[in-house]
Amino acid sequence: MKKTTLILLSLFCFGAYTTLWAQDDASGFYDTGTIQEIKIRFEQENWRYVLDSLRFNGDGLLFGSVEINGQKFDDIGVRYRESRSFQPGNKRNSLYLKLNYIDKEQNYQGRGTVKLSSALRDPSMVREVFGYEIARRYMPAPLANYARVMVNGEYYGLFVNVEPIDDAFLKRNYGTDEGTFIRCAPNLVENEPAGCKADVFGSLQFDESAKCYLHNFQLLSESGWDDLIELTYLLNKKPDEVHRVLNVDQALWMLAYNNVLANLSSYTGRYSENYYLYRDDQGRFNPIVFDLNLCFGSYKNTGVGSDLKLKYLQEMDPLLHVNNADKPLISQLLKDEHYRKMYLDHIRTIVNEVFRKDQYLERVKELQALIREDFEADKNRYYSMEDFDNSLTETIGKRSRIPGLQELMTPRTDFLKQDVVLAVIPPMVSDVTVSSREQFSAERVTEFKIQAKVEKFPTEVALFYRHDAAQPFKRVDMADDGRHNDGEAGDGVFGAVVNPEGGATAIQYYIYAENARAANFSPSRYMFEQHTATLEELNN
Repeated sequence: MKKTTLILLSLFCFGAYTTLWAQDDASGFYDTGTIQEIKIRFEQENWRYVLDSLRFNGDGLLFGSVEINGQKFDDIGVRYRESRSFQPGNKRNSLYLKLNYIDKEQNYQGRGTVKLSSALRDPSMVREVFGYEIARRYMPAPLANYARVMVNGEYYGLFVNVEPIDDAFLKRNYGTDEGTFIRCAPNLVENEPAGCKADVFGSLQFDESAKCYLHNFQLLSESGWDDLIELTYLLNKKPDEVHRVLNVDQALWMLAYNNVLANLSSYTGRYSENYYLYRDDQGRFNPIVFDLNLCFGSYKNTGVGSDLKLKYLQEMDPLLHVNNADKPLISQLLKDEHYRKMYLDHIRTIVNEVFRKDQYLERVKELQALIREDFEADKNRYYSMEDFDNSLTETIGKRSRIPGLQELMTPRTDFLKQDVVLAVIPPMVSDVTVSSREQFSAERVTEFKIQAKVEKFPTEVALFYRHDAAQPFKRVDMADDGRHNDGEAGDGVFGAVVNPEGGATAIQYYIYAENARAANFSPSRYMFEQHTATLEELNN
């Protein structure tokens, strides 16, 4: 028997597409160890007034030029980003730069646009960069780092440089940009059209008329409204079939992430906002998080009752909205016992891998040390240096009351670890092996005989496998009956045999196990990391 190796793959499970684990991008425009240098120049001296006017009157852009890390680009377009941070007359508003405004081929390292966040309501200046780093461990999510921005020769401020969710992002993560692409964009100003449900926002409730969806979503592909309506119909009316049109596992990861990080400016919060939907070549929508500057409790409204106080953020229910029909992505999915176990396991994984024993603080402090000098030099910054220095351990502000990251997450981690629905013991998967050729035997191994020790009363054990990254995963049940390459019946060793298909000589796989109350995966980050084996190594 050979223990299988783990491989860090550029893959996302359940799909037939490749993806780059973005956190491994150690160089380039989104390198988190380097502050980017962006110098914008306008001919107009009253550029602030012009940008204010353009923002009020639509999506027009101001003509200008930019130099990014020494590389000059003429004929670009600039506007203030549409976000909560925009205020007319602000000394620093979030910016959108369109490098390919005139020349459609103009780009910087493959990027035609640049998005710069002013980090509203984040005195720590780490919520977005660190939040995206965590997200990328478990699902496709944007890259993000920092940029020092100059405008007409003056220091405009230190900004967060966030990767746009655009064609380049989609191709990297899903292998194609041809699918239905939708942005959740709730209209918080105008009333719903006549005949539409009120206060639906981006919650994915089903409505009969397409005009109701136009009020809360923006179609970014050439077509796809029917796809969105089908998703909401199945989610609300036939949830047992929603897996056909929704990457349920990625949705569960997003919901677990939002809950652990108290990221309520999201689907989980009042307006069910700040996510995209992309329909991949398997015909399933994939939710994608964005706009994380209010995560870690900076936005506090769940949509039920008033804003949460710090104690209630720290002790927010991991099953928040489980019985709330107005949040069908949560309530309908978590009605399924199998999905609920997966969701709770995802919460356990994030808590144990990121926040256990406060190890996350080292990374947060590292980011603050990187930007401290540039933040201090930013005369347009929203917060004082005292706020910046205290932003991890103290609540900042008298009106917004922004909790410190450590002040929020250390008690929240303790709460989640002890919560009754999370404290149950999941099945334990260990000793994962594949049978190799016996020493001195002339008989070569031609199939993959996989075993794993599974303890803590498993009721279901399954192997998900594929032979190539261009294939979807297939499922085969593992058994402990003495007839499936599993040793003696009832010995706690589960086995399965996979016959290679189409001349395949390699296998990538992960194991899922559940008992009466919980579930577990091996490896835990099976989306990007799988067990592997090849016939060549098994026959050596």
